[in-house]
Amino acid sequence: MKRSYRFAVQGGPFDDVDALVDHARHVESLGYDELYSYDHTGTAETSDATKLVDPFVPLVIAAHATERLRVGPLVLNNEFHQPALLARTVATVDRMTRGRLVLGLGTGYAEHEHDAIGMPIRPPGARVDRFGESLEIVRSLLDTGAADIEGEHEHVHVGALGVRPVQSRVPFLIGGNGRRVVTLAGRFADIFQFTGLTHGERGAPSGGGFAVDDLMERSRWLAESAGDRHADIERSALVQFTHIGTDAPDASTLAERFELPSEVVDATPFALAGSVEQVVDKIERLRELLGITHYVVRDPDGFAPVVDQLTGR
Repeated sequence: MKRSYRFAVQGGPFDDVDALVDHARHVESLGYDELYSYDHTGTAETSDATKLVDPFVPLVIAAHATERLRVGPLVLNNEFHQPALLARTVATVDRMTRGRLVLGLGTGYAEHEHDAIGMPIRPPGARVDRFGESLEIVRSLLDTGAADIEGEHEHVHVGALGVRPVQSRVPFLIGGNGRRVVTLAGRFADIFQFTGLTHGERGAPSGGGFAVDDLMERSRWLAESAGDRHADIERSALVQFTHIGTDAPDASTLAERFELPSEVVDATPFALAGSVEQVVDKIERLRELLGITHYVVRDPDGFAPVVDQLTGR
């Protein structure tokens, strides 16, 4: 049986209470299921205040302003968070949002953000090692209230976390590209997010993960590592560009923007541009090919006609 489509928004006026209340209610009214924040620190490269607030506090405001909207960070930089303390925060926020938290998690990548706060960033392999330890600790503490894990990077021996989440299982959204991260997602994710962007020297982003062939390979990795729970993992795409309407740029124009071949941009889930009918057709083809049914966008109003057409299908 096909999984139904769901849609979410990343971004908003997270530094302004009144504006955030209006934004969250508007996003919900348009039919979106979730609202996501960010996890960044302030640097010369990252100065947008709406991206730099605490990733959790605005979510409580957004949840209380709405009836059903789920909320979460997209995604936490695991390097910024000690896992036992993170589990305490997650359980508390899940209680404060009446059980509507989705926990987005990633390994972290932006070296300049670490430099800005004097926190050395581990090499990629060590980051993934620690990410696996953190996932195990946070999952155990949220599910059972206890964790006894002696890892290479983390040493946690908690007999009783104390605060318990409302949800019997707080869902984990895990995003990433490399095989080891995808394998961890197969073990721990409730939602696996194809991100499209890859990160080079010092974390500089590029569209190196846009190609559908690459996504199909990641999909195979996910299935292999998930085993029997494969069908339980929702597949997601964090869309990097949307434009719905007759004035939408064509694939060749977007190819110049992303410095990629036009056929890659035309097929990828990370650029959705064209008429409502064209985008709906593309999304339906991607569900058949990759199983993607969860889309996160950053232009809630512009993308709303697609949400209206596909929600529940």
